[in-house]
Amino acid sequence: MDQTRQADNPTSQHIFIDKENPSVWRALNGLGLKAREAADEAGIGRALTELLNVRISQINGCAYCLNMHVADAMKQGETSQRLAVLSAWRDTAVFTEKERAALTLAESITTLPDAHTRDREDAYAREHLSAAEYSAVSWLVITMNAFNRVSITSQHPVRREQQEPAPVRPDATETSAAR
Repeated sequence: MDQTRQADNPTSQHIFIDKENPSVWRALNGLGLKAREAADEAGIGRALTELLNVRISQINGCAYCLNMHVADAMKQGETSQRLAVLSAWRDTAVFTEKERAALTLAESITTLPDAHTRDREDAYAREHLSAAEYSAVSWLVITMNAFNRVSITSQHPVRREQQEPAPVRPDATETSAAR
């Protein structure tokens, strides 16, 4: 459908539900702040919180949240290596037991696997997280899933950042001549 027809068709335009109902959006943000406070009180650092936000957003396919939380994770000191392998975290040795337990719990709450799998993953998480940590991670995950759904439903855009110029590559003749 061309741009002109889209502009004439109000059903093709995105509805930003956070803007349409700002009081509900503020309430969700309040829940997010309370979840972060619980995480802080339980000793779940901001770096781990952002790592969880990224993993949950990967699972849900929320581009807007991925864009925001990868940047936030980097500001909290997360490395590009760990972010690069996060979707395959089970196959690496770059995450601590506590992080692995939190990621296990995050994936279980996000994907809601069958009861047997949930029980097994819950037991693993409880083995490595205190009750306060388990509860705080659960609230962080539940809240992040809600934020993902708001952004996905609203189709919040990811705008291109100003890019640095691409490195100049020598053409084939320059490369052959240099050899």
